[in-house]
Amino acid sequence: MFRKAQLYFHTLRYLKPVQIWGRVSFRLLRPKPDLRPAPAERQSSGAWQAPAARRVSMLSQTRFRFLNVEYDIPRSADWNSAQLPKLWLYNLHYFDDLNAEGTANRVEWHRDLIARWIAENPPGQGNGWEPYPLSLRIINWIKWAQSGNALDEVARHSLAVQARFLTQRLERHLLGNHLFANAKALMFAGCYFDGDEAEAWLQLGMSILDREIPEQILADGGHFERSTMYHALAYEDMLDLLNLVYRNPDAMSPWQSMVASWPEIIVKVGSWLHAMCHPDGEIAFFNDAAIGIAPLPAALFSYAERLDLSDADAPMDIVRLSASGYIRVTLGQAVLLIDAASIGPDYLPGHAHADTLSYELSLFGQRMVVNSGTSRYGLGREREWERSTGAHSTVEIDGQDSSEVWAGFRVARRAYPFDVSVKRDSDAVIVEAAHDGYCRLPGRVVHRRRWILQANRLEVIDIIEGAFSEAVSRVYFHPDVRVKKVGAGGTAYLFDRTVSWETNVVDSTVESTSWHPEFGVSVPNSCLRMKMAPSKQSAHYRFILDWT
Repeated sequence: MFRKAQLYFHTLRYLKPVQIWGRVSFRLLRPKPDLRPAPAERQSSGAWQAPAARRVSMLSQTRFRFLNVEYDIPRSADWNSAQLPKLWLYNLHYFDDLNAEGTANRVEWHRDLIARWIAENPPGQGNGWEPYPLSLRIINWIKWAQSGNALDEVARHSLAVQARFLTQRLERHLLGNHLFANAKALMFAGCYFDGDEAEAWLQLGMSILDREIPEQILADGGHFERSTMYHALAYEDMLDLLNLVYRNPDAMSPWQSMVASWPEIIVKVGSWLHAMCHPDGEIAFFNDAAIGIAPLPAALFSYAERLDLSDADAPMDIVRLSASGYIRVTLGQAVLLIDAASIGPDYLPGHAHADTLSYELSLFGQRMVVNSGTSRYGLGREREWERSTGAHSTVEIDGQDSSEVWAGFRVARRAYPFDVSVKRDSDAVIVEAAHDGYCRLPGRVVHRRRWILQANRLEVIDIIEGAFSEAVSRVYFHPDVRVKKVGAGGTAYLFDRTVSWETNVVDSTVESTSWHPEFGVSVPNSCLRMKMAPSKQSAHYRFILDWT
């Protein structure tokens, strides 16, 4: 009981008041749907550019694939089936397939699906009327309509009812990407319809974005939740909003001074995404991150080009994203990505992992060292493990997480990085950082880490200051890497390349583990586990990779 009370205290003390009273009012107030006729459709004068396409998720008129799992949905009750995962059902209500690859081949399926959803999901009832799926569906229906697929009168009426309902269910208690999606949906509805009611939706959406964009998009272009996956989604959001502005210049004219800054912001957001991708073109895994949720980064960059934005610059040899805390170093055949970031905004750490001072490494264009990724949300041991320090290429002290992640989306006491520096030596780049996440332990432990990257060598030095009983450093290898341990070192085989390693840690083993590059996917891989001897003051440990 004391432990649970402690977790709650250190979780709740960071929240904003609106998150507390907003949650109470959100649960108590149940608005009634407004079924009045829809406003007239607005006549737009600008051009609409094709958005970034998602993966195909509609496999037949009743079969869908989300999160790498397929189900048939033939009955009206299936939209809210208690036997299906909540997140899978949310995806069903998003209607992402309307704007997916090859959507022109499924137009009649999509028309029938929209009609079916309206008939089988009464206003205000079920998963589809919860604000987040409601917001994404409004956006997807309107993007589909702007792409040349006219909504019929019944669909337009439903769309108006959905927008009215959303105005009464804004997720101010959650904030972050949820409130951003609510505001974006209101902007789309306000530009799709005409008249006073539509103007009110547009005004409400823009008033929220006026506050949220400066807060959620950091000075270096990174999204403030420090998740590479949610950053890619934020990039898509900003591109969609700019597309909407270009499509509706007259409707957006009152906010010209505000939207004038968006292109510059979006270019920064794109440059950040460039920096946090591996040479294989996909995102690194820091905090909640998985491939296949956001559009491919390449698809987002192409979308930006269609909107006449300058292509995001290819990363320089050293990129320090100071506002968000990440560092990218490219030298020779190596790309090193380092997490010296806070776990996210103090009041919104739901997508955080205890991954401080973890890193990922690509060699010869292939992923070599990885974090374990994200395969699921919700509660359960797998979710807890994927968020834990032990699932990342960093150091765990006395079996504790560097940040107290718990209950699926909660964090109590958390790590803060400090003493971060990046410098270039004659033939090397040296990155140093520390964090205080283990200062709460009896030994007041501080973890310091130094990365020394040369053209054919990476040395990782861990300095553990303070008393501890057990420190474990882990290095997770990509599944394509075959690992063989020999004495205090070993060899890793990356296709036709050979990489050797050595360490001064006497107790080291190679363990069979799993990597989760997508939701619902688990791939066997290997982890080098280095158990460090106890210390009462300070200890130094080395791990070295050599390649040619």
